[in-house]
Amino acid sequence: MTASRFQHVLSSSAILLIAAAVTTISFTQEPAAAFLFPRLISIVFIALAIWNFARAALGLAKVGEGLSWKDSLNLLPGLIIALAFVFFAAKQFGFYTSSTIAFFAVYTIYDPAPLSSAIAWAKRITTTALFMAVMYGLFALLLKVQTPRGMYF
Repeated sequence: MTASRFQHVLSSSAILLIAAAVTTISFTQEPAAAFLFPRLISIVFIALAIWNFARAALGLAKVGEGLSWKDSLNLLPGLIIALAFVFFAAKQFGFYTSSTIAFFAVYTIYDPAPLSSAIAWAKRITTTALFMAVMYGLFALLLKVQTPRGMYF
């Protein structure tokens, strides 16, 4: 087994475990009506995870060369922000407030525009506001999904 294939099998295994956990949680929480959308999404999520894992295990996926250590380290700040969002911020500050902070932080970290540019900051703020307006419209108004309520909203 090549290193890139091993990397793909390892990452698809992790995704499959996460998908199984999300599916289990979504089908064991009450009230059932509040978890209709997460249940539908988790079914699609686990189906895709199984398909991805099977392709990786059978060697059918064309995975290229895999990630270098440098590329992996470049992903680390975004991963830390995402984990902080999932395990702390969403419950503490509320879904929309913490999502705004997390999106803005990730966008700022990975945006190649210089931090000294006022136009780049205006673009980041505008994009974040538009993204959150779409998120609010999608989750709160269209899907009527219950989101974590925290200190703010």
